[in-house]
Amino acid sequence: MSVEVNDSRVLVVGESLVDVTETFAGESTVYPGGSPLNVAVGLARLGLTTTLATQLGDDSPGALVRNHLAGSGVDVVTLDPPQPTGSATAWLDEQGRATYSFDIGWDPIAVSVPDGVTRVHVGSIAAYLPPGADAVLDCARRAHAAGIPVSFDPNVRPAVAPDLSEVRQRVLELVAEAEVVKLSDEDVDALFPDRPPEAVVDELIATGGPRLVVLTRGADGATLVTGEHRVAVGATPVPVVDTIGAGDSFMAALLAALAEPPMASSLDRDHLGFLGAVACEAAAITCSRPGADPPWRRELPTLAGETAAPPTS
Repeated sequence: MSVEVNDSRVLVVGESLVDVTETFAGESTVYPGGSPLNVAVGLARLGLTTTLATQLGDDSPGALVRNHLAGSGVDVVTLDPPQPTGSATAWLDEQGRATYSFDIGWDPIAVSVPDGVTRVHVGSIAAYLPPGADAVLDCARRAHAAGIPVSFDPNVRPAVAPDLSEVRQRVLELVAEAEVVKLSDEDVDALFPDRPPEAVVDELIATGGPRLVVLTRGADGATLVTGEHRVAVGATPVPVVDTIGAGDSFMAALLAALAEPPMASSLDRDHLGFLGAVACEAAAITCSRPGADPPWRRELPTLAGETAAPPTS
């Protein structure tokens, strides 16, 4: 299904896998997942032409993932060498909060940037899991050098990369190539455990790399920071089924809103408030239903201009 509304063409690079969800009540379900996959699906559902460059196996989990991507209108580029489709097990507590364990390999030789791409998005496990992480960094560097905006979400998973000092170094290398960086308070706690999150955000902006850094705080909303402005946006209240994929839906909606004129050229306080409102709304919708199920454009009245952004502070 296609809902294209503009001429943006996004390349998303990273892992795709199946999410096995285990609840505290002993129930088990299987959904397609992986942060880059979720972002790609979210972007396509919000009207952007989207390609996911990933590794997928010729197996039943891979078929599930391919069908899911096709159903949302995402084109897939399968990276060499062949790799069995990975999995992530999400353990849900009584509040629907997830903790994860992973079975995934990531070793693409190279990632090409197709002609016509207007944004490259990278992040999550693929950004720091060797040996494939080097191909992701090279792709981001080539895109940046070619004048193609890069966005980055570290989405740190300590269970996959226990040496956080190496992850921190790779994150900083990717931040230097990125125009937009989103990180959660959990990312900051993992990478910079002795630093206040707001101070980390300020330091990332001060490097002169990112144009926009966004700090997400779950139920406490998000803060969007540029070199000139800082805008806090509250979370959209919603009954929570689970939080799987909420951050990825936030990221996709943020990028989709950035593709709306005149966002590409202006990030004043009003525009930052709009970006935050759209992204928080998308995250809330995802939290209101099981699994990583990002909203379609018709489900986001703020993106469609039907409601005003909330007051900013």
